[in-house]
Amino acid sequence: MQLENAVAIVTGAASGLGLATARRLLAGGAKVLLVDLESSEGAKLAAELGPHADFSAADVTDGPQMEAAVSKAHRLGAVRILVHCAGIGGSRRIVDKEGAPMPLDHFARIVNVNLIGTFNALRCAAAAISEAAPINGERGICILTASIAGYEGQIGQSPYAASKAGVIGLTICAARDLASRLIRVCTIAPGIMDTPMLGRLPEPVRAGLAASVPNPARLGLPEEYALLANQIIDNPYLNGETIRCDGALRMGFR
Repeated sequence: MQLENAVAIVTGAASGLGLATARRLLAGGAKVLLVDLESSEGAKLAAELGPHADFSAADVTDGPQMEAAVSKAHRLGAVRILVHCAGIGGSRRIVDKEGAPMPLDHFARIVNVNLIGTFNALRCAAAAISEAAPINGERGICILTASIAGYEGQIGQSPYAASKAGVIGLTICAARDLASRLIRVCTIAPGIMDTPMLGRLPEPVRAGLAASVPNPARLGLPEEYALLANQIIDNPYLNGETIRCDGALRMGFR
């Protein structure tokens, strides 16, 4: 899939993985619609990124808001790419130290944003990509974001791990479902990435996390996620696959 003049939708685009991806796609010649919450810096960033970037405020869990965002992307040209980076974390045990069960709302909120939000972005973008004329046998691609926690969730990560495992499970099914429309679907499962979420941790904790990665022994860079997304877009035979981007890290139980 050629980036030149293609319209890409990037969710969670106001920071971290999404912002790095938006920058990468713009550098490759794509037109990019940044999607993030209204409270984000998305509008300001889009203006800074230049005339081929635009912003749409949307909560990925909201059907009409995502549909409106995709309609706005349509005005930039033929929509061919989705890179869905929006997501949240949160650590709580199923039963806490006092013996109280995890609040159900905590589990539901994380699954709602990370899994249902992913499907919402996927369904809206895929419908738009379906309208594009095929180029060299494909209309476009949707790239989702899981996590290595979807394979090896740690203590306190039950909601997060379950939501990301759901994204991994969705990938091959969606790729098969959209094959007749010539739309590929792949997922990236990042390891410990140097995003704003980790930026709030104390430096000794960050250093310990970095040291746990076999090689290279450091936190992953958002630009490395963006590079992999670009490589997936570029390779037309990658489909239905979840690719780890984690420096060979296999997470322990805590």
